[in-house]
Amino acid sequence: MTKYIFPLFLLLLSCSAAQSDISEWRGANRSGVYPDTGLLTSWPEKGPREIWTIDSLGRGYGSPQFMEDRFYITGEVDSMALLYCFDLDGMKLWQTTLGKEWVTSFPGSRSAPTIVDDLIYIGTGMGDLYCINRVDGSLLWSKDFTDDFQGGYPLHGHSEAANILGDLVFWTPGGKTYNVVALDRFNGGLIWSNPGFGEYSAYNPGKIISLAERKLFVTFTAYHIMGLDAETGDLLWSQEQTSYPPEKRSPGYGDTHANSVIYKDGSIYYAAGDGNGGVRLDLSEDGSEITQVWRNPGFDSFMGGIVMIGQYLYTCGTTAQYLKSIDATTGMLTDSLKIGQGAVIAADEMLYYYNQRGQMYLISYDEGKMKELSSFKIKKGTRHHFSHPVIHRGVLYQRRGEALMAYDIREQSE
Repeated sequence: MTKYIFPLFLLLLSCSAAQSDISEWRGANRSGVYPDTGLLTSWPEKGPREIWTIDSLGRGYGSPQFMEDRFYITGEVDSMALLYCFDLDGMKLWQTTLGKEWVTSFPGSRSAPTIVDDLIYIGTGMGDLYCINRVDGSLLWSKDFTDDFQGGYPLHGHSEAANILGDLVFWTPGGKTYNVVALDRFNGGLIWSNPGFGEYSAYNPGKIISLAERKLFVTFTAYHIMGLDAETGDLLWSQEQTSYPPEKRSPGYGDTHANSVIYKDGSIYYAAGDGNGGVRLDLSEDGSEITQVWRNPGFDSFMGGIVMIGQYLYTCGTTAQYLKSIDATTGMLTDSLKIGQGAVIAADEMLYYYNQRGQMYLISYDEGKMKELSSFKIKKGTRHHFSHPVIHRGVLYQRRGEALMAYDIREQSE
């Protein structure tokens, strides 16, 4: 493996891999389950108390990421990608201009930062990847999507949340040669590249899966889910997404697989509404092979995220716009609520569901059965209600376009 010598100050910015503090898309292990407790079990008619609103982020869909007493979020202003740092009172501490942002279909920033100790890894809709000093917003290194990787764009721009494993950062340019890459996260040097199937990326945030014998990087490109050896870059297995036959495939048809997979007890679960729907894959002990256990085409979320609690999976439907639960053992539908297509997270034995009409729901669950408890309408912000909710220290954060709102959902406010 190629080795690199990098400046000492970069080394001092980081801790050893075993001690690193990581904040990433949809919380710990990208699970969508947040650790907060002591939260409200019902809301007032107009919703929980709004603490503050930031209304000048620029266009975008990415959610905030938290580290200590700060959070980080992206936006697009005048075709440029900006990364912001705020304190928990909503006061801006710094902003950094990254580069060109996606401004054609669904214009605006797309990705959530991944934070490791004092380093931030963030991509733009143009596919460029940046490493930023978390303390002051200074640029440490960057990679160009087209010049460095000859990347290929999906219809609506590149969207990915960088994965970190030890000294590596993973990225999916979707090019013919540099389809999936691992970089030295301290200087951006190329460690390995795999050509995959030569397909453009599928808006997927990716996932690191740690097994006893090896670690995997699992991601989607346009028509395949792939499992790669995280250390060597070898493609170990794949599964084709067959909703569209090859002759009907083109950007925007059968290529949107934006949900991070769930891994538990030797099984991978995914929901690819523009692909195979809901699927359970059992991994061999060494991670080199997969066996499909079930497939449920009705579990067809495109980008609403998946939550696994006990033996039940929760996500939105797309064809039939319900919040759905299925038994992870059998793949059979357990329950559904007709509350529209949206994004789901969980905390303190409750589901939080933000639908694409701007309604935020609080939902209880019991062995896969769900009950709506409270709801309110998000009226501030601009354009689409696509962003995923985030909970941090008893506060619910919801982005809508240029605005980010913070709601106090603690049972007893501080």
